[in-house]
Amino acid sequence: MLKFPYGISDFAKIIQGGYWYVDRTDHLRLIEDGGEQLLFLRPRRFGKSLLLSMLENYYDLAKADQFQQLFGHLKIGTNPTPKQNQYFVMKWDFSAVQVQGDIQSLEMALHEHLNDCISGVATKYRHFLPIPVALNPHNALSSFHHLCTAVQQTPYKLYLLIDEYDNFANRVLMKPNVQNQLRYQDLVTGEGLLKTVFSAVKAASAGRGLDKVFLTGVSPLLMSDVTSGYNVAKSIYLEPEFQDLCGFTEAEVLTVLKQIVTACQLPPPKVTEALDFMRTLYNGYGFTRQPSHLIYNPTLSLYFFEQFQKTCGYPSQPLDDNLAMDADKLAYISRLTKGGQLLLEALTETTPVTVTQLEARFSVDKLWHPKADKRFLGSILYYFGILTATGTDNLGKLILKIPNLVIRHLYVERLQALLLPTFEDYPEVEQVAERFYATGNLQPVCEFIETRFRVFDNRDYKWSNELMVKTAFLLLLFNDRWYLMDSETELHRRYADLSLILRPDARQYPLFDHILEFKYLAFKEDNKNQLTGELVKSMTVEELRALPLVQQKLAHAREQLHSYGQELQERYGQLRLHSHAVVGIGFERFVWESWEGI
Repeated sequence: MLKFPYGISDFAKIIQGGYWYVDRTDHLRLIEDGGEQLLFLRPRRFGKSLLLSMLENYYDLAKADQFQQLFGHLKIGTNPTPKQNQYFVMKWDFSAVQVQGDIQSLEMALHEHLNDCISGVATKYRHFLPIPVALNPHNALSSFHHLCTAVQQTPYKLYLLIDEYDNFANRVLMKPNVQNQLRYQDLVTGEGLLKTVFSAVKAASAGRGLDKVFLTGVSPLLMSDVTSGYNVAKSIYLEPEFQDLCGFTEAEVLTVLKQIVTACQLPPPKVTEALDFMRTLYNGYGFTRQPSHLIYNPTLSLYFFEQFQKTCGYPSQPLDDNLAMDADKLAYISRLTKGGQLLLEALTETTPVTVTQLEARFSVDKLWHPKADKRFLGSILYYFGILTATGTDNLGKLILKIPNLVIRHLYVERLQALLLPTFEDYPEVEQVAERFYATGNLQPVCEFIETRFRVFDNRDYKWSNELMVKTAFLLLLFNDRWYLMDSETELHRRYADLSLILRPDARQYPLFDHILEFKYLAFKEDNKNQLTGELVKSMTVEELRALPLVQQKLAHAREQLHSYGQELQERYGQLRLHSHAVVGIGFERFVWESWEGI
């Protein structure tokens, strides 16, 4: 039975404890060749801390006698670099710094953290340092200077690892109140402590004992604000050779699934089924302009592996609690100018989200007074892992998409909070949706959207199109507990508007698979009947269905659904498929046709 290191970021513990480990030591030469001070960004819970722990164990002078035990069986073990176990290694973790209280309390907490790290290094390497390290309890930068002085008296140099360097910026982003803004400004502007810390790091690297720095974080927000004090870091997070430095490839996922399926004595086809399931939920991350392969979220994959091996079945809840902060970030973006519209476009995928290039450096000031454009907002969502790069369009623009179904769930929750009725109405929403899953009857769904969907009360007809019609149904019907839901499902270079394919573990329930195609009829299209909102609301469903333009749009939808249904059957096998053609007439009424099969 495999031991999965879910929630463990200690490299030595994983290796010595016999946990499953994806070997990334072959990247060590690439990292060494990459530069002396490197910045590496990835979304939260993507394995950055484990990466730093691997670097720490590899370069640590005090662990030279453990090299064979820790690395002998790994890729780097048979041919290590000359810098193996040649450094004093110090790690700063800014996520461990208390950020509550006033600026004085925050600065004290930062001084204490840095002093604790410096003291730990002085103690660990006391037999290698010819002079003691003097600690200044009120000035960690003075302590850092004394450590570098001591290091200079030895044949070795210092390697500094900084985890979550942008923790302060992210905390400000989550709670953008005046107090947080003022504290942040005090930290990073002028002679602010955080800016001064990075200035000291830069100075120490100029022949004063510090040889290498490796920083990890989520976004380049803070780097822009401290750039005048620390403008020497080289960004490697979009370099193709580091695409899979963190996270899992599909080949690695497949290897594990084969072992679990064998151990559970499940039939061999279960491997393909489980891989398709994981691909939909956890794959999809691209960290370069033209990714040759996509990456699986490591934390969520480990969560799945652990549950699958334990129960020989899939977890009923595909999203664990580790992405709660990502939901907070979406809530923040939705409050920015045009933020809600960008989330809608990304969720429905009717209009691709593209940017000329990612914002490489932007200050927190832009978050408080943002330029309302896709490049800015799309870049933020990219760095947080809530959008990801999937390639470029015919003009060379970077295409950003929601990476997988788990992240799509977060979008749906945010837009449901914005557009659906109040919390008290959610039991009714659930009942309407579940009735549809089990019967294929769209009438209650249409009636609910016609009378209760909040966005339609605004009559904002600049969004009056198929996008908003589809959004209404997607938000009402979304359910990843039973369904693999997809918007703009790609079927041989064509795209079905919305598909609900039962999860393999949900086929035991009396539910149907569904595919929906949406059309929109604007009032101005029907000159003959001079349709208006009031007129449409007064007409019966039969009268609306008899309108020639409605008939044309239904016929077009039926034709598309027939083709899409055939391709879905080929892809998934024997589906209990119901097909649904829906025409939205303005935002006032919906006409629909449903049938079983294709």
